[in-house]
Amino acid sequence: MSLCLATGALIVSLSVQSFTLAWMHSVEKVRWEEDWQIVSSTQGPQLKIVEARIKGSGAGMEPPPDSVLRDGWWHYTPQIQPLKQVILTHSPYTQGYELCSDGTCKPLVDFLPGIADTGTIVLSPCRE
Repeated sequence: MSLCLATGALIVSLSVQSFTLAWMHSVEKVRWEEDWQIVSSTQGPQLKIVEARIKGSGAGMEPPPDSVLRDGWWHYTPQIQPLKQVILTHSPYTQGYELCSDGTCKPLVDFLPGIADTGTIVLSPCRE
C-alpha cells in the first residue's frame, strides 16, 4: 500500500506504509507529531494513528491525562478509529506540515509542486 496526497486535481503517491505527520502550533510554537500507519480493514485500507507527541504544553493544548513525559515530549495514544482520509488546511500564514518517513522530514508542500497558497491537502491510502 502507499499514501496518496491530494490537493485540487493534483495527486501524488508515496511508497510508505507508515509515516509521521508533524507541525508547529501556530500560537504556542510547540512541535506536535503523530505516527500513522496504513492498515487493511473490512472497509478497505485506512489510516490509523498509533502514537502522538507534544514537545510541551500551553493554553488549549494540554496533553491528555494518560500521556507520559519522556525525553521532553508528552507521549500518548489517541483513541480514534482508523480513518479513510485526513484533511489538512494549508495556509501561507502558518508554518506548514511536515511528512517524515525513514528518518527524514520534508515540508508536505514539497511533495505537491505548484500547490496554491491556501486550500486543503488530503492524505489517504492510495487505491491500488
